[in-house]
Amino acid sequence: MKLIYNNIIPTKDFAAINLFGILFVRKGIIITKTILNHEAIHSAQMKELFYLLFYVWYLFEWIYKLVLYGKEAYFQISFEREAYENDRNSDYLIHRKPYSFVYYLKKKTGN
Repeated sequence: MKLIYNNIIPTKDFAAINLFGILFVRKGIIITKTILNHEAIHSAQMKELFYLLFYVWYLFEWIYKLVLYGKEAYFQISFEREAYENDRNSDYLIHRKPYSFVYYLKKKTGN
């Protein structure tokens, strides 16, 4: 995964953002294996949905979850739930089944 360090993307509230498989990182942020794995999971999701559909789905799901969960909406998005639940498992992408994020649409949350 290509990393681009800068002070513009992402905003100060975030350490990094994955755009079309390229990781934009705030200057001064140390990228850990966990963060890299998290973003690699997002890259797999993007590829499955031909990138553009990933972003459309992500936006619509975030808006829907915003109504349901408020500030916690981001953490309830299926793409994020899959990535956060598996970002510490370095073998996850080796064994991951295609479209695994769909499981997180159905899986009950702790809320």
